[in-house]
Amino acid sequence: MLEQIAQTADFLRSRVIGEMPKLAIILGTGLGPIVDYIEEKQVIPYSEIPNFPISTVEGHAGCLIFGEMGGKRVMAMQGRFHYYEGYDMKQVTFPVRVMRALGVETLFVSNAAGGMNKDFKVGDVMIITDHINLFPENPLRGKNYKELGDRFPAMTEAYSHEYVKLANKIAEEKGLRLVHGVYVGTTGPTFETPAEYEYFRVIGGDAVGMSTVPEVIVANHAGMKVFGISVITDLGGKDITYVPTHEEVQEAAVTAQPTTVAIISEMVARVEL
Repeated sequence: MLEQIAQTADFLRSRVIGEMPKLAIILGTGLGPIVDYIEEKQVIPYSEIPNFPISTVEGHAGCLIFGEMGGKRVMAMQGRFHYYEGYDMKQVTFPVRVMRALGVETLFVSNAAGGMNKDFKVGDVMIITDHINLFPENPLRGKNYKELGDRFPAMTEAYSHEYVKLANKIAEEKGLRLVHGVYVGTTGPTFETPAEYEYFRVIGGDAVGMSTVPEVIVANHAGMKVFGISVITDLGGKDITYVPTHEEVQEAAVTAQPTTVAIISEMVARVEL
């Protein structure tokens, strides 16, 4: 794996014009258009990058973007890889390993999620304060490479408290509605049953999705600071039996774009790297 990481990082260094960024963004379902706010873009399709998987999900463009945002150099994944696509955890999180090898110190993650918190509304933007990992496999399972991180990394502050406070400050300044909560990560690809939504709520979850947790674990293992947001694209529970289509989830994510763009772009501008 170390050789593959090095090979991919060397390829990107040879292709990318300009300095390597210290901040990276992973854009989830329906959130890919945020790259329109990245200036002086250089776009590299995943299909051209050695050792990179290929995103197979509608709404995930499958490109790595380098450019300028908020006065900083950034890289963005326009589309991610999911366990439910058949990739193993090492493949799902491989891009995060490459980011760290390139010098990335801060990772922003985003996703579309179903909400079970009774105070949430469709279209809300939730700041992730913590997560519950219900994936059947941990991405750190197997041989540990000291070059990548400690054998038993702490997850006490998986999502930076400093960044959460900054997001709250930005939202207050701009008069934006933000909610906060715990993200539950599951395998998918099925949407959750009403009983499952209730179970996730009882164990402490506020929103549920099929991504993000593996990437955040690996980012913490690598010593990166993480900020995460979920767009609440549907609601579930014992009183809600309607299940949205993937297209409706995408549409809800697009509706929330003004808030997500405002928060992410201002966060990028203000974080100290």
